[in-house]
Amino acid sequence: MTVAVLFGALFLLMLIGVPIAVALGASTSLALVFFTDFEPMAIAQRMFDALDAYSLMAIPMFVLAGNFLSKGSSAARIIDFAKSMVGHLPGGLPMSAIFASIIFAAVSGSSPATVVAIGSIMYGAIKGAGYPTKYAIGTIATSGSLGILIPPSIVMIVYGVTADESIGKLFMAGVIPGLMIGAMLMIVTYIGAKRLGFKRTEPEPWSARIKKLTNATWALMTIVIVIGGIYGGFFTPTEAAAVAAVWAFFISKFVYRDITWKDLYNIFLESAKTSSMILFIIANAMIFAYLLTIENIPQAITETMLEYNVNKYVFLLLVNILLFFAGDFMEPSSIIMILVPLLLPVAKALGIDPIHFGIVIVVNMELGMITPPVGLNLFVASGITGLSLKEVIMASLPWSLTILVGLLLVTYVPEISLWLPNQMFK
Repeated sequence: MTVAVLFGALFLLMLIGVPIAVALGASTSLALVFFTDFEPMAIAQRMFDALDAYSLMAIPMFVLAGNFLSKGSSAARIIDFAKSMVGHLPGGLPMSAIFASIIFAAVSGSSPATVVAIGSIMYGAIKGAGYPTKYAIGTIATSGSLGILIPPSIVMIVYGVTADESIGKLFMAGVIPGLMIGAMLMIVTYIGAKRLGFKRTEPEPWSARIKKLTNATWALMTIVIVIGGIYGGFFTPTEAAAVAAVWAFFISKFVYRDITWKDLYNIFLESAKTSSMILFIIANAMIFAYLLTIENIPQAITETMLEYNVNKYVFLLLVNILLFFAGDFMEPSSIIMILVPLLLPVAKALGIDPIHFGIVIVVNMELGMITPPVGLNLFVASGITGLSLKEVIMASLPWSLTILVGLLLVTYVPEISLWLPNQMFK
């Protein structure tokens, strides 16, 4: 009865348009108060305890760092460097957008921020060079989704906290899948451009490439500081987030000088709004997960799967289908907080590595960012280009299918995710 009320109230509230965080908290509170002996005041205490996690401090810091960099000229400098490296190839400009998105994803850790930062500059340039609209919008919308896979990633932090797994290992596990899917997107773009008749041009001299690399060095150093600092043992992932925020402010204000003191208020306000939204979802989702645990729902699902001899390959297929549909309607952090407590015990029982499982979930969230009706990147891309949502969806389709192929590879070849963290954490 408790479970029926819980999920019935949750889906009803979501159906009438209640924000997911409120729907989670309200449905769980209703079930706890009326169908268990849980004290109402204890709900608030448990929500507070859910946020009393050291790892969660990284979220507002990475959000702030991403906003500092996306508001300044870091994206433009990264794009110039990317164009100097691949711009001479057939499909060079859209490939440059993908290459720049890969780099900026490793700087910002945010998918929508990557779409805005790269797309606002590259969309007009790609169209102006004679490429079809689908090339201009498809490459920007889909490659921007790499922002949640290539470290540092806010979505990975949420998974790490929910699953109680090492955020450092998750960061490393996302590197090879992120680079692999980025390379696949570039290959598809290259092949398509050759078929359209675009020719190779003269590459820029290495002196020009080195100069553009030098111009972008301060922004690119963010990657070195965060990843190198974590794995060099200088600071934890949470401390790395704070260092990244300070570094991003320093280079944007004093090196590149592209933000003013007046800009700081809006940057801090926007970062606070984004962080509050994520943390509020986490607080409500934690009490949701607590109710599932005390009602033994994860254990029951695990026992059912084992009873019917579901092997890990079938289970992973079912998980991908479930996450694909969930990603069409919900935001990544919400999906992780709701489904991981249900699915992870089954995955562990079937011998699936929780780090690998986390990367499978994150790649699914990438697809969710570019699939209707609630794909956030689609709305962002529509906003910066002025195209309708339908046009953006159709333009993104070839690259979305490429990410789907990447998902299948990551799902069924776990070494793609696990090789690097296993090497780093021997």
